[in-house]
Amino acid sequence: MAIRRIHVGPRMSGIVINGNNVHLSGMTAAKREGRSVADQTRDILARIDELLADAGTSKEHLVQVNIWLSDIGTFNEMNAVWDQWVSPGNTPARATVEARLALPDIKVEIQVHAALP
Repeated sequence: MAIRRIHVGPRMSGIVINGNNVHLSGMTAAKREGRSVADQTRDILARIDELLADAGTSKEHLVQVNIWLSDIGTFNEMNAVWDQWVSPGNTPARATVEARLALPDIKVEIQVHAALP
């Protein structure tokens, strides 16, 4: 089974496709400084939409999502944005945890796995 990589960088690939499985690297907001969890989540989800399209799939084909929050107290704020974005009837398996993230201004990181249609 061939492995295809898209948006390949020196440390990681943005997208890895293995068979019908699409794996995105963990995504953080491009603009973070002074932005709320809701703003960062919107930014990340828009970027995820773009990457899924680059891979030939969409959020309707999400299989699994992992979400890391720097403060679990912002869970409801993040979910308010998530609930508006996620495809009704196509919700993935999901886990959300609190973690110390790579930089102090990162409040949310999201990693998704999807299937090709």
